[in-house]
Amino acid sequence: MKAAPFAYVRPGTIDDTVAELGRDGAKVLAGGQSLVPVLAMRMGRPATLVDINAVPELNTLSRRNGSIRVGATVRQRRVQNDDLSALVPLLRLALPWIGHREIRSRGTVCGSIAHADPSAELPAVASCLDATLVLTSARGRREVPASEFFTGAMSTVIEPDELLTETLFPVAADDEGFGFGEFARRHGDFALAGVAARVRSGGSTVEARITCFGIADHAVTVDISAQLNNALEQLGPSPTESELRRALAQHADDIAADVVDTGGDAHASAAYRRQLIAAILAREVSRAYLKSRSTSEVSPS
Repeated sequence: MKAAPFAYVRPGTIDDTVAELGRDGAKVLAGGQSLVPVLAMRMGRPATLVDINAVPELNTLSRRNGSIRVGATVRQRRVQNDDLSALVPLLRLALPWIGHREIRSRGTVCGSIAHADPSAELPAVASCLDATLVLTSARGRREVPASEFFTGAMSTVIEPDELLTETLFPVAADDEGFGFGEFARRHGDFALAGVAARVRSGGSTVEARITCFGIADHAVTVDISAQLNNALEQLGPSPTESELRRALAQHADDIAADVVDTGGDAHASAAYRRQLIAAILAREVSRAYLKSRSTSEVSPS
């Protein structure tokens, strides 16, 4: 099929962009990797496409005030290859899992987050890190934490006249470690289930949180500090990865049962997704913990 008729505008400033978005039926076009297929299948029929690729302020990737700031038109491939992404290890771990190189060469980081597919990697990364989403409209600018941004499947708090102008990912601390894993039928397919893990081991107790995706109408973030500390109490502070995996497996099934909120579909049942989450969780949290220990031990005092 072909897209239904639409008007096309290509503003050159943020002010002109948000003015266009204030009109009824306007839709943002950045990388187009999600939007164009929707248009081709006539699942969406916007009156106007607002192409934001000519706005120079939106094509910025920089470090500022403890965060990496990713503008609305910055491509996923650019972030993946930029040295700045090393400051946000979870982002660097997740990007290679997104589609294929050609898709990452056009798709944008902010576009994937705004699209809010429940099986997508970048909304899960934003949730796990509690990134800050900057929304701009003719009414002004507001910052929304990722914990409040996603409201359901392909649904966010973005108002029709607002533009996600940038995402702020916090720079990792010296005592933090990260893990990311997913399972799909083929590389590049949307994940049947996946886990992003963040562990901090510098304090008196270890802090850990995971974000699971592909298992509900949006990514689900859970604090599992108690479960990880319980496993470490059994093993001591320096377990091997395989030892920690086995200890976490005692808790992983219960966690998976709590987070998987789907009746299943043609690709996988709910029970299978629970098994996937439990296995990926144990593996990636173990890896994240060991990374947090190694980075904190070599960091300068």
